[in-house]
Amino acid sequence: MNETPYPPLPSVRRLVMGGASRLHRYPDHAAAELLATLAARLGVPAAQLVVGPGSAGLCQHLIQAIAPQGGTVVHAALSFEAYPLIIANAGARPVPVPLADHRHDLTAMADAVTADTRCVLVCNPNNPTGTVLHRAEIERFLDRIPPEVVVIVDEAYREFVTDPDVPDLVAVAGDRGNLCVLRTFSKAYGLAALRVGYAVAPPGIAAAARLRGAVFFPSGPGQAAAVASLDPVAEAELLTRCAELARHRRQLSDQLAALGLPVVPSQANFVWLTLGTDAEAFTAHCRRAGILVRSHPGQGVRITVGDAAANRRLVEVAAEFVVTDRTAVAS
Repeated sequence: MNETPYPPLPSVRRLVMGGASRLHRYPDHAAAELLATLAARLGVPAAQLVVGPGSAGLCQHLIQAIAPQGGTVVHAALSFEAYPLIIANAGARPVPVPLADHRHDLTAMADAVTADTRCVLVCNPNNPTGTVLHRAEIERFLDRIPPEVVVIVDEAYREFVTDPDVPDLVAVAGDRGNLCVLRTFSKAYGLAALRVGYAVAPPGIAAAARLRGAVFFPSGPGQAAAVASLDPVAEAELLTRCAELARHRRQLSDQLAALGLPVVPSQANFVWLTLGTDAEAFTAHCRRAGILVRSHPGQGVRITVGDAAANRRLVEVAAEFVVTDRTAVAS
C-alpha cells in the first residue's frame, strides 16, 4: 500500500491521542484552520484550495466537477490503478496512453486530447514505476493542452523527490488557469488512516469540487493532525525522515540491481521491477516468505521501501528467487 515505515511524528501523535475526548463532536466542515494554514504555508489563496479524503478522493471530486456531462479523461497506462475507476465513477470515459520507457509519454498524451477531452491526469512521480517528469517537458506539455482542458497532476509522492529538476507545480499553478495539483498527508506525513489531502486548483474548479465533496470533509483528528504536520518543527522532522528513506531507496535499488533484477530508478517511496512474465512468480515467492508486494501481472512488481531490517529481508528473499523460482520460470 506504499505506507511509510515511520509512525506519525511525536507531536502529531500526541495531538491525535489528546483529541479522543472530542470524538462525539462533528469536525469543522469548512476545515477553516487547515485551509488557512495551507494557504499561509503554500502562498496560495484559500479560494484555490480544496481539502478532502486523501488525494484519490479529491481526484474523484475534481473529475466529477470537470466532467459532469461525461467526455473523456486522458491518463497514462501504467499508472495509479484507481484512475480508470475514478474516471468511470464520474461518468467519463478513460483514454489510456502507454508509457514510454516507464515514463509518461507526454507527446502521445497531448496527441490523445480531442474535442471530447475534459481532463488529463498526470502522476508525478508515477505510481507504480517511480519515474518523474522534468520541468521543461512538463512546461512544453502544458503549453500544448487547450485552456478548456484541465490538467490534474497527482503529486502524492512529492516529498520523496530528490531530483532538483522535478518542479513544484503548486508554485506555478496560479499562472495556469487549467492546472490542478493534488497532494496528500497519507504518505510522507504518515497519516494514511486519517485520510487527509488537498488540491490547488483555479478558483472556479475549486468551488465546484467543494460542492461535489461537501459531505466528505476530513475528520476532526485528521484536520488537527494535518495542521500540526505543517508546523515548521514537524516539517523539519519530516524532511529528515524523507532524506533517510531516500537513502534506503537508493541502497535497496542498488542491492536488487546487483542481483540482476531489472530496477527502474525511482523518486517515490517504492521501487519498480520490470519482471514481465516473472512478476506473479516473484510476488508468490515473497508472499510465502511473509512479504507483500504489489504485482502487475505480465509487467512488473512494486516494492515499498521499508526500514533497514525490512529491506534486508526483502533482498534476502529476492536473492532466493533469483536462484530458485526465476530459474524454474525461465526454463
